[in-house]
Amino acid sequence: MYKSILSVVLLCAPFTSLATSLPIQLPFVAESATVDGQLDEPSWQQARKIVIDNVTWPYENAKSPVTTFAYVYEDGETLYIGFEANDPNPELIRAFYRDRDAAWNDDLVGLKIDSYNNSQLAYQFFINPLGVQQDSIENELTKHESSSWDGIWDSEGVIHDRGYTVEVAIPLRVLNFDDSIKTKTMAMEFVRFLPRSERLRLSNMKIDHGNNCWICQMPSYQGFEEAKQGNNVAVIPSIVLGKNETREIENAHIDEWESENTTEASLDLKWGITPDITLNATINPDFSQVEADVAQLSVNNNFSLFFPEKRAFFLDNADYFASTLNLIHTRNIAQPDYGTKITGSKNGHTFAGFIANDNQTNVLIPGNLGSSLVSLDSKSENGALRYRYDFESGLSLGSTATHRQSDDYKNTVYSIDSKYKPTVNDTFLVQVLKSETQYSQTFIDELCDGNNCTQPEQVTCEINRDCDYNEGVLRVLNQQEQSGNGYFVKYQHDEKYWRAFADYNYRDADLRADLGFISQVDFKKFTTGGEYRWYGDKGNWWNRANLYADWDITHNENNELLEKEAQSSFSVSGPLQSFFELSVEHRNRRGLRHDKSRLDIDDNTDLFSENGIGFYSDFKPQAGLFASLYMYTGNAVDLANNRVGEKLHIRPVLNMNLGKHFEVRLRHTYEQLEADGSDVFTANLSDVRLTYQFNVNSFLRLAVIYTDLERNQANYQDDVDSQYKKLATQLLYSYKLNPQTVFFAGYSDNGYQDDELSSITQEQRTLFAKFSYAWLL
Repeated sequence: MYKSILSVVLLCAPFTSLATSLPIQLPFVAESATVDGQLDEPSWQQARKIVIDNVTWPYENAKSPVTTFAYVYEDGETLYIGFEANDPNPELIRAFYRDRDAAWNDDLVGLKIDSYNNSQLAYQFFINPLGVQQDSIENELTKHESSSWDGIWDSEGVIHDRGYTVEVAIPLRVLNFDDSIKTKTMAMEFVRFLPRSERLRLSNMKIDHGNNCWICQMPSYQGFEEAKQGNNVAVIPSIVLGKNETREIENAHIDEWESENTTEASLDLKWGITPDITLNATINPDFSQVEADVAQLSVNNNFSLFFPEKRAFFLDNADYFASTLNLIHTRNIAQPDYGTKITGSKNGHTFAGFIANDNQTNVLIPGNLGSSLVSLDSKSENGALRYRYDFESGLSLGSTATHRQSDDYKNTVYSIDSKYKPTVNDTFLVQVLKSETQYSQTFIDELCDGNNCTQPEQVTCEINRDCDYNEGVLRVLNQQEQSGNGYFVKYQHDEKYWRAFADYNYRDADLRADLGFISQVDFKKFTTGGEYRWYGDKGNWWNRANLYADWDITHNENNELLEKEAQSSFSVSGPLQSFFELSVEHRNRRGLRHDKSRLDIDDNTDLFSENGIGFYSDFKPQAGLFASLYMYTGNAVDLANNRVGEKLHIRPVLNMNLGKHFEVRLRHTYEQLEADGSDVFTANLSDVRLTYQFNVNSFLRLAVIYTDLERNQANYQDDVDSQYKKLATQLLYSYKLNPQTVFFAGYSDNGYQDDELSSITQEQRTLFAKFSYAWLL
């Protein structure tokens, strides 16, 4: 099977390389610039002047309404860029003091750097007129931009009566490049974002919108003859102080507070072993997450929620581990004592690997109608390897392997993948994976409670008709080693005005990827669809419009229908940076199993029909104001009671700045479900964050997350609480000299209320402080 799939890629049309122009020479100037936002040093007179005068979005290569210049040179250690952003109406410049990576809606200038000039990854550095930094990595393979990457570089901005200027110094050691080559070539693009009624993207290059690989179109710049990455060693000690208080709350009985004081020291090391290979190591790391996750509503949902990784050790060069499927999701590793990671890239070869232990083992148990999460107290060992080779012809071949092991439990995954672009408009993606898994008796005992069945997740390990089974339990009852297979194949043709695609996704019942995030197995799904795009002219009230539609059908391994869906949407972008989208969908999907001790679908489930209409809009009418609204109404399966109900979902968002320093972010989710003529539940989730940003380095933030879930007990088959309320708060002070030299101090607490409690009662509260300092050697 694997050979036949790979042959589809390897026997395609002959390799076609993209046309390239001669590289542009960057000057070497042996003088550093003082990064103060003023382009007044003599070295700037010797820099290469680059004109940024081309609107590349939302229009294709239109004339810019403003003049912008970039001045660029390097001194062998640092790349210096000065931006002169002229504006006839400087009072309209949008710029606020914000935390790092939070100013994407402001006026911005910056650049993208493909340091290997191979059209695979691009570093992105953007700065607002007050010097607030945004950096990220654009991955051409996955088409994702990861703003979690943080480099250490300097910038400063100054607003004046002609516009603004920005000065940037990027140490070359933050880039990965081959310094064994005397004259180095890097692809670069210089960009300015001008957000007014429209958000214009200005560039120094022309971009063909018929080619969805923008990195491939970036011009090459040559120089850096004296550039050496050196030892590139960073030593980052940290200390974390905390006081945590908890108490048990059960059946209205409230225990006394139990207090624990902690003082933990840790050490992180980053070493550029060679210019192409980087080693990261951490000992006794503080892997607690300082910032609270964006709140998500988990009601009437059978699948686990996804939360992104935010921890520095795993984020560094995380794109080196990426493939089409999410086989490496490091938030599965919760409490390690150590971690070691090595990453590198040279001459088209990219490799990455890490090992880390964990003081607990979190495992996602996937199924075809739902998934469940199991947390074990036992320690585990975790490791991952990734390798990819990029041919100049547009072909990439990669391989991934992961392993988790705890006592007698283990999971190993092997995968090969390929991406091939025979032309700028055609893309083939293939990924094949195989897993081997064994669930230990300890693992099963966590799900089972002898022969009792007091809760759905506590069932006997033998088939017992009196037990309240769930799918996750049935997926782990087999203690013998099981092997699983899966593959994903996709073809897409993408032109300027339209695109069409088709993909096929297969995962058998025994496939597991426990170090990744694969929440569904035992299915085979075919999807096809396309879209048509319209482009407005300058002067029109709209600038972009899009008509999209797709159809998919999903069966399990036994060819029993799981779901069939058709959906379409129409969207348009207009004035005040507005966006409107109307969508409709029709879906046939399975409800719950009648006999939960069997995984059968036919004659064991009902097939329900869902029809719905969705509406989304957002706009940015003025500086410091963003508003959006999402609404959905239609049929929805009531998963708790196995029937169809009427669903209403509303999610408004409002972000606004009150002055340059104070920001208010409000997000609310409302969901109501009715069935059989009366309410089933009403859920409200509020997320409020108030931030005072003192300057580009420090802020004080208050976050309040409130959940209110009311259920109509008379309209439920099983016993449920009529109410559940939860309140979590966090007060956080942050000072960041750079992404690795930081100080945090804060307080957090949370509590809940159910039918046994008369009010929200605290069950946990914490005081914490963290300090880390980066020595760059």
